[in-house]
Amino acid sequence: MAGSGDSTRAILFALGANFAIAVAKGVAAFVTGSSAMLAETVHSVADCGNQLLLLLGLRQARRPVSPEYPLGYGRAIYFWSFLVAVMLFSVGGMFSVYEGVHKLRHPEPMQQWWWAVGVLVFAIVAEAISMRACLQEVNKARGSRSLWQWFRESRQAELVVIFGEDLAALLGLVLALVAVALAVVTGNPLWDAVGTIGIGVLLIVIAVLVAIEVKAMLIGQSVDPFLQKQIGEFLAGRPEIAQVLHLITLQQGSEVLVSVHASMRRGHDGAAMLRDIDQVERAMKAQFPVVRWSFFEPEGAEPE
Repeated sequence: MAGSGDSTRAILFALGANFAIAVAKGVAAFVTGSSAMLAETVHSVADCGNQLLLLLGLRQARRPVSPEYPLGYGRAIYFWSFLVAVMLFSVGGMFSVYEGVHKLRHPEPMQQWWWAVGVLVFAIVAEAISMRACLQEVNKARGSRSLWQWFRESRQAELVVIFGEDLAALLGLVLALVAVALAVVTGNPLWDAVGTIGIGVLLIVIAVLVAIEVKAMLIGQSVDPFLQKQIGEFLAGRPEIAQVLHLITLQQGSEVLVSVHASMRRGHDGAAMLRDIDQVERAMKAQFPVVRWSFFEPEGAEPE
């Protein structure tokens, strides 16, 4: 059964890891002159900023409802998540490609390469710890689904972004280590430039995939298919309901809006039907705590 991962925990792990990695990689990039290390430094600094934006988005999403925002601010996290995806694309991906092309045209030999290797190994370990914490929360949310299926169906924008960032960072670090190693073994600094371009392309691809998923949430998506099915089955099994005619769900950040059009068994008795609707709504919210708003359109059952 799918649940909901703790996005804040995953974000804080990623923030701590990326801050330590950014400092270490910045020192190594300065000492070695490695463009791949410089690209990774910029990537880690950008990731720190991104995670602060996600924390800001989560805080704003918890603001209470108001007359101007009757459904609350839950979808604010989608805006900040989309902004993070854009920054991952531009600051991380495009800068890395630019830096790689520049070094490709003007190659420079690496100095004190062991700094780069040591920092990259440290960064891979730190990022792996962050990725492990993220996957623990993802596994709580995805249930029996594959990672790709969860990525496509999840409505936790901030967790999708953190997963994408951690994956890009870990793969980028491995790619940077391979590029530095090849440059040292062959004595050809062009490998460093090629690695930098590869990191940029990787970041751009992942950023685009994340942006596509978050854009759908920003426009307005239903709840994930697993939860939609659960709510539908719950309503269909209620003794007060003869038939569920139409079910609409809308994800509002961490909360859900449900609209039900159903044929009621006691539709001929107005007072009894209203009591039945109240009972169904209370039971639905108890069964699914994420349901914050419910709208019920009843229809009398056909006489038997």
